[in-house]
Amino acid sequence: MEARRWIVRGQVQGVGFRWFVWREAERLGLAGWAHNRPDGSVEVVAHGPEAALEDLQRTLAQGPRLARVVGVERLEVPQEIEVPKTFTVN
Repeated sequence: MEARRWIVRGQVQGVGFRWFVWREAERLGLAGWAHNRPDGSVEVVAHGPEAALEDLQRTLAQGPRLARVVGVERLEVPQEIEVPKTFTVN
């Protein structure tokens, strides 16, 4: 089990992106969260098996039908970030 963090850029706010991520994370059995950032991007943190995290990363790059993803940046997960036991949308 490991944790990963991504910043997703493009037209990803106001198009159901966070709820899309939530559905995919639930399907994959991942815990974590997704929230909108002030700069228009969406931050996603997820915890679970490596294969499921890889699947989620591929899904983030596609996004829901109304989104237009232009980039997915993978970042380190700071130790001070607490990952919840389920997946939430903030």
